[in-house]
Amino acid sequence: MGKAAVLVAVVCLSALSLCDSSNESLDDQVGAGSPDGGTTIQDEDIQPLSSPEPVKPQDSEGGEGGPEEPEPTSPISDFENTYNYVLSRLAAMDQAIHRLNVAHYTLDVKMAQLLDRVSRLDGKIGETEDAVHQVSLMSKENRKEVGRLEGCQKGRRVGYKCFLVYRSYETYARAAQLCQERGGRMAMPRDRKEQEALADYARSFFHPGNWPVWLGINDQRSEGLYLFEDGTRVTYFQWRKHFLSSQPDGGKRENCVAMSSDDGDWWDNYCDRRMYYLCEFDA
Repeated sequence: MGKAAVLVAVVCLSALSLCDSSNESLDDQVGAGSPDGGTTIQDEDIQPLSSPEPVKPQDSEGGEGGPEEPEPTSPISDFENTYNYVLSRLAAMDQAIHRLNVAHYTLDVKMAQLLDRVSRLDGKIGETEDAVHQVSLMSKENRKEVGRLEGCQKGRRVGYKCFLVYRSYETYARAAQLCQERGGRMAMPRDRKEQEALADYARSFFHPGNWPVWLGINDQRSEGLYLFEDGTRVTYFQWRKHFLSSQPDGGKRENCVAMSSDDGDWWDNYCDRRMYYLCEFDA
């Protein structure tokens, strides 16, 4: 656009200079034919001025022809640009989808490997649990065996039984559980001989004090029906008989039996009371 403006200005200046020179020659001719000069200008002598030929603008670089003007934008070229842009975006999207598919496949592979490892780990855990269960069973058996040995080594042997006092305050139910875990049961004197031997052992153990200890006898199932811990019925009793406190006197409130260590008499007590207890083991 700058070159075109320069060329137009040059053409205008050239046209103005030609017009000035034509006017000067016309004035000369008129002066010669005027009365002052004695020359008459005839109409046929006056020739019309011819318009100057347009000067072709020269290229600033000396080339032929005028400057090249920018070509107008074609709608087809705009469509092609838009089409190419859409194609490039679709190609980029296709590449992104491809990468996403690759990542998804990799994730599937990793997930399958993880599930396989979890499955194997679950199997190992199952095997470990079985091993722990076996160890627990063996531990219980060992504890029972140790309890039987301890009962006969530290306690009092009476016939085919061994009795052992444990100095820990427990309820009746807890004492029964601990005796079973040690491989025995709560003491169950079934006749006078066992009762007297058990009373003598408790007296010597707690001497000179007097402490009640749990026996494996209760009437929790039915009031007045006293059973041993193994469910057999009690046929021999050693209740305390005294005019001030004759046993049993607890009724439905006191359903578990304890033995006093000083004289070996039996007392009924609340089953949730805590006291020492006696266990018996097979010799």
